[in-house]
Amino acid sequence: MIDAAADAPDWIEVGRKLFAGPCDFIFAAARSDGLPPIGAPEIAFVGRSNVGKSSLINALTGRASLARTSRTPGRTQELIFFDLSGRARLVDMPGYGYAAVAKSKSASWSELARDYLRGRPSLARVFVLIDGRHGLKESDHETMRGLDSAAVSYAVVMTKADEVKAAERQPRVAATLEGLRKHVAAYPDVFLTSSQTGDGIADLRAHIARLLAERGLHETQSS
Repeated sequence: MIDAAADAPDWIEVGRKLFAGPCDFIFAAARSDGLPPIGAPEIAFVGRSNVGKSSLINALTGRASLARTSRTPGRTQELIFFDLSGRARLVDMPGYGYAAVAKSKSASWSELARDYLRGRPSLARVFVLIDGRHGLKESDHETMRGLDSAAVSYAVVMTKADEVKAAERQPRVAATLEGLRKHVAAYPDVFLTSSQTGDGIADLRAHIARLLAERGLHETQSS
């Protein structure tokens, strides 16, 4: 008898190896007509300004300053592309929901993000980052409604878990899961992470590694 469990990949280890490989900046796009050519599957990170997108990318790749971090909300104004060992591209997207940004700039960023999310065939998954201290906001629901309507696959990552009291973490996750029931395209689970302590990072790496493997298998079967 074949032991299927014994043959199953250790996705935590597969994810660790994937993100231990080279990861380098390759492209920055400020306009939807200036995106890089289609290549490896893309994993995009989107969320409110200052939610910790760049910090999460740095934590995933084990690098202190691969993605530029800033305490100034609205700093990222472009789509920033990183090549991960030729296997995938990580995309750091402009933040949303920062009221102090000039409306003209905010509108252009929103247009760039919308065009990218709705029209990128190489986009494998979007991770919508939610500040674990505050939970879902209306701007997050608005973004997810747009992803629902575009039938874009996405999952929610809660950040800054180290700043949430231990007793409040599971209630916060439960409330977020309840909020996701309104969204048809959302992955039915939540990743609770901390870029400072590393909590949840291994699980998120494993999820991405498995997603890439499944996408590669599907493309092979379809060709």
